[in-house]
Amino acid sequence: MAISSMRSSLPPLLCLCISFFAIVGADDPYRFFNWNVTYGTIYPLGLPQQGILINGQFPGPDIHSVTNDNIIINVYNSLDEPFLLSWNGIQQRRNSYEDGVYGTTCPIPPGKNFTYILQMKDQIGSFYYFPSLGFHKAAGGFGGIRILSRPRIPVPFPDPAGDYTVLVGDWYQANHTTLRAQLDNGSMLPLPDGILINGRGPNRTAPFNVEQGKTYRLRISNVGLQSSLNFRIQGHRLKVVEVEGTHSLQTEFSSLDIHVGQSYSVLVTADQPAQDFYIVVSSRFTTPILTTTTILRYANSAGSVQGPPPGGPTIQIDWSLNQARAIRTNLTASGPRPNPQGSYHYGLINTTKTIVLSNSAGLVNGKQRYAVNSVSFIPADTPLKVADFFKIGGVFRVGSISDWPNGAGIYEDTSVMGADYRAFVEIVFQNNEDLIQSWHLDGYSFFVVGMDGGQWTSNSRNQYNLRDAIARCTTQVYPKSWTAIYVALDNVGMWNLRSEFWARQYLGQQFYLRVYTPSTSLRDEYPIPKNALLCGRATGRRTRPL
Repeated sequence: MAISSMRSSLPPLLCLCISFFAIVGADDPYRFFNWNVTYGTIYPLGLPQQGILINGQFPGPDIHSVTNDNIIINVYNSLDEPFLLSWNGIQQRRNSYEDGVYGTTCPIPPGKNFTYILQMKDQIGSFYYFPSLGFHKAAGGFGGIRILSRPRIPVPFPDPAGDYTVLVGDWYQANHTTLRAQLDNGSMLPLPDGILINGRGPNRTAPFNVEQGKTYRLRISNVGLQSSLNFRIQGHRLKVVEVEGTHSLQTEFSSLDIHVGQSYSVLVTADQPAQDFYIVVSSRFTTPILTTTTILRYANSAGSVQGPPPGGPTIQIDWSLNQARAIRTNLTASGPRPNPQGSYHYGLINTTKTIVLSNSAGLVNGKQRYAVNSVSFIPADTPLKVADFFKIGGVFRVGSISDWPNGAGIYEDTSVMGADYRAFVEIVFQNNEDLIQSWHLDGYSFFVVGMDGGQWTSNSRNQYNLRDAIARCTTQVYPKSWTAIYVALDNVGMWNLRSEFWARQYLGQQFYLRVYTPSTSLRDEYPIPKNALLCGRATGRRTRPL
């Protein structure tokens, strides 16, 4: 990573892109990255397989930044197929073109490059990036993102002695192309083969080193494909302090459920005798239970781990539900700006619309598909946001997915739901299936106001938390249950709302929320980037005058 104000050596097109963003963030630093994406041989479960590397690394390099930093990432695609990176939790304020999913961004062709221009606008916290196309996520290409508070913004806990990225997730020994072929042929995937911690399986991860009496921050993200995971450290408590960009009440747990796509920061104090202790990650709600371990190693450790790895919850839904309800916002802490997080009184705002989303599974033309409100998403031949900018007809239709379940059978369409800029909406995720779900909304942080078993009704609002619900971008929905969120649609763009179960997302359990305003003001939305790749029906057009 390099930080520089010298632009004379940069490509002319990149200078032009930077010049535009300098209009809106002239005083904010720039951080430059050059990434080469390649295939390479990796050994996550002890056997060789093909993985996706970034600058030769698996997992990829961390992105370290500060609130409002401008992040310039030049990505070279050295794979043999199109590639995109997306930035899980980074809101891309007014700029969904940089979101890196196929509904917003043309893929990077093999042998070509694309420069992402991101701004960590008004954000703090722990997130991650991942490859969004072609089931590449099953091969790697992911890494951690941290956004630190600006120096004068108070953080509600002392600086830790160390700050670790911990990427956990389930893993398949099979190549991602094999898994993709199974899905393309209409089959379901088997259970994963193992659990990884920072790209390595059981007893293969480098130990986390600590010194007695000191406190450390672990930024834990579940970057896997489908498994909810439980994280615990033998003999130590986990103090949750931040959840996907929100400072939380500092609640201690013996172990923490992290559902697929979610990120947490925990503080761990090295308050035990100087020796080695197990760090354990195990799957939840699965049979069999998959487990992996690594070591928390004290300086001057007197010995190896003692006894078996500590057990954790397995199939207990109530335990997980009660923990989720206990994770709430720290109303007195500052966020990205020096004002309390509780100064935005979301519980006193009247919602303008209720959207109910029901997930389902079934066969379409004899092949396995997954749907939201009966619609199984199929990609168009042109990214939706690009088609919207150029006013290319026939690519998508606003309203192609209803905002309420209609009980119809599953059918395929390029599903886009319309929404008004600055609306304040209630979204209910209704899960009538027997497995846990996990949902993510790009471009936003939302308030998780309620979750419970059974069918949601208007009476369910009586149990909403309208005071200190946690604000985040990914939420779980338990089996035969519902979860309700409030979200202020203050970010114009085309935003992906998806299942984080990656096989379900790949086979249609996603759609795009088009937050629209007729305004053409830069205060509402940036124009298409000058360096944007153009594909499909937009091929041959020009982005903007240079």
